Amino acid sequence: MADRPLIGITLDYQEKGTFSQRPHYAVRTIYFAAVEAAGGLPIAIPHLADRLPEYMKMIDGLVIPGGTHASPESWYVDLHEPPPYEETPRAAFDIAVVEQALKRDMPLLGICAGMQELACVAGAKMTRNVHKHYKTEIDHRQGMTADRYAHDVTVEPGTRLAQIVGAGKIEVNTAHQEAVVSVPKDMTISARSPDGVIEAIELPKHKFALGVQWHPEFFLAAGNPHRKVFEALVAAAKS
Repeated sequence: MADRPLIGITLDYQEKGTFSQRPHYAVRTIYFAAVEAAGGLPIAIPHLADRLPEYMKMIDGLVIPGGTHASPESWYVDLHEPPPYEETPRAAFDIAVVEQALKRDMPLLGICAGMQELACVAGAKMTRNVHKHYKTEIDHRQGMTADRYAHDVTVEPGTRLAQIVGAGKIEVNTAHQEAVVSVPKDMTISARSPDGVIEAIELPKHKFALGVQWHPEFFLAAGNPHRKVFEALVAAAKS
């Protein structure tokens, strides 16, 4: 391992868009900036299923970022709700990546949709419409810029997340329509918003398997608790 552990970041897939009318990968650069600021060396992981074992041998840790892509129907408790997102190859590839990471006990951070994928691969269930399911008035889609706080969450004491950011309330941003609604017994809910929405999960039996529903990559100032989430991932990868 180099001085900076190599942290893989999975990618969104777009059939066509403003960047190109041909199929292309897409991910915000801020994910790479967050890993670099935390002391890691970020690398993108393309959707090359046959090469995935080679990438998994190369990297020391993993980030599954947010995105707007459909997930498997078996994950949902409310199939009567219309799917908010279109199907792309990303979900199948991310599932394979998460399964490999958990099998190898590789440090893993799931963000927003990445948290949902981590949780559901490990047995959780989710809703297609967080506002209907929780009957909440909190705007989890956040009608403001992502670099502003939208609401607080309460971090449970004794969890890995509490070790990283401290127990109690912290302010977060938000940008999701779907949400995890139930978890298996071997998964810990480490944070909730005031309306009860599950905002963070972790797998205690793994070296570092943490998911957060918000986007910590937008708050990278030194000492910020959200930056500490990335620093914890990099520290786990380095060890």
